[in-house]
Amino acid sequence: MKKVLEGSMAISDSIRMAEPKVISAYPITPQTHIVEHLSQMVADGDLKAEYIMVESEHSAASVVLGASACGVRTYTATAAQGLLYMEEVIYNIAGMRLPVVITVANRAVSAPISIWNDMQDSMALRDSGAIQLVAENNQEAYDMHIQAYKIAENPDVMLPVIVCVDGFVLTHTFEVVDTIDHIEKVREYLPPLNMQYKLDVNDPFSFGTIAEPSVYLEARYNLSTAINNSKSIIINAANEYKEMFGKYEGALIDPYKMDDADTVIVAMGSVLGTIKDVVDELRESGKKIGILKVRSFRPFPADEIVNALKNIKNAIIIEKAVSLGKGGILSCEIRDALYQRKVYSVNVNGYILGLGGRDITPKNIYDLIMKAEKEENIDGEFFGLNNEMLNKVF
Repeated sequence: MKKVLEGSMAISDSIRMAEPKVISAYPITPQTHIVEHLSQMVADGDLKAEYIMVESEHSAASVVLGASACGVRTYTATAAQGLLYMEEVIYNIAGMRLPVVITVANRAVSAPISIWNDMQDSMALRDSGAIQLVAENNQEAYDMHIQAYKIAENPDVMLPVIVCVDGFVLTHTFEVVDTIDHIEKVREYLPPLNMQYKLDVNDPFSFGTIAEPSVYLEARYNLSTAINNSKSIIINAANEYKEMFGKYEGALIDPYKMDDADTVIVAMGSVLGTIKDVVDELRESGKKIGILKVRSFRPFPADEIVNALKNIKNAIIIEKAVSLGKGGILSCEIRDALYQRKVYSVNVNGYILGLGGRDITPKNIYDLIMKAEKEENIDGEFFGLNNEMLNKVF
């Protein structure tokens, strides 16, 4: 059924269809509407779940850790400093191999304080062992959360999945979303959680206990193997979703008008809508330009990206995050993937823009394309700086 929904409403409705048994909630802008809607659903009896209001994001993550370890489906959401406060626990959730689903309403991190959107918060957790999927629009956010449980709970994965949704740009924007009418169909796609290992007084296990040097390396290897192997599970979850519900977006990457492209823009998240408008216009004038959407940041789809880019001339990487002291995060990983596979012919230019919610306009994208095609191997250049403000901002 097609409905006009705020992004947060779409996400909460998707979570309702997945039927978690424990939800932990702590408010932080811009994710608060998600847990507010879920609270109303629980109060109205539309979702049978234990809804736990906690005193911090650290506690929110701890609640879903404990509940998941007991073998039930769980959910929480956060953003920015809240995600960083959860970081310690998310490392534990991944290390304990618990299939928790977390929404991150991407928001810039302090200082200075910003409540607006970029991706510096979720990218800071790229080494945690959590799978990270990135939504372009509210339809994808809706579908992606149901798929997230399918991925997380696969016996060969058993890892947390973070679904990244641009704060305000998506969470507070109303769009037409094609929702699922019958929960029985979701139950068919997403069977009840059945964990092999869980806390049970009749069959006791321990989670996250001390590991001596003789076993810790092997534990991390197993964790690394699981997240690397999850690529096929993500693809299968998307394919099964298409078969049952008729909706599909590229599971790991999604190429757009790349068949004859000389130049390709690589990006993640809601900025892709603006980029597509520019690319469509340039295509009409005869310019051979395409787009590569990265939908899975972890696991990083290196092979898929290299296969998509290996025959083009210019790759323009648009970054909404920065690794301070290094530069662009996505461009660095793409360069590494190309180099490892001995693909040296692609000119990779990475630009940082849109931090702290600054608008990325069609003109910005057009100017960036014209600039990038004249340059070589730009890494982490801040694009669109207001030079008058540079000496006034501390």
